[in-house]
Amino acid sequence: VFAGMVPWFFFAGALGDASNSLVTNANLLTKVYFPRLLLPLAAVSVPLVDLLIGLAILFALMWLHGYPPTWRVLTLPFFIGLAFLAALGLGLWFSALNVKYRDFQFIVPFVLQIGLYASPIGYGTSVIPPSWIMVYDLNPMVAVIDGFRWALIGGSFTVRPMAMAMALAITSAVVFSGTWFFRRTERAFADVI
Repeated sequence: VFAGMVPWFFFAGALGDASNSLVTNANLLTKVYFPRLLLPLAAVSVPLVDLLIGLAILFALMWLHGYPPTWRVLTLPFFIGLAFLAALGLGLWFSALNVKYRDFQFIVPFVLQIGLYASPIGYGTSVIPPSWIMVYDLNPMVAVIDGFRWALIGGSFTVRPMAMAMALAITSAVVFSGTWFFRRTERAFADVI
């Protein structure tokens, strides 16, 4: 369970911080011009420190329980990068929407709470019925969490190629569309905020 919680807490923290990054730095936005994209990017980067601390604790737990890391641990940066990009893409959308519609700050925790149960943290992907697996794979964190478990624990955990392909496609679409929407609306940030 802890191997699933570490990437989820990184994603949830990064998305929550990024979605509020423009509103919490409103004074900075109205006084100085700088690339506004830096605020959500910095907000997504800060939880990486928490992720490293969580990974250190996880490695200590693995050592105590007799699960030494294998060569697969070298794939962790890929899964961390995928979670980073997913949080950044959604964070760009939510931060831009949060400037114009302040009620979005109440929607983000609700979305994260649903995502917690819609991601394989306390259970494995194997409990999902085959008829629902394509819908389940629309959540990019499914591939990230399964990848973390595969890279750290191995055993019966696998990385499904279809889930990974869908996660890459959806994350790419969210990052590109989030960047487009953010750049399109950023001219009005200082006036609206």
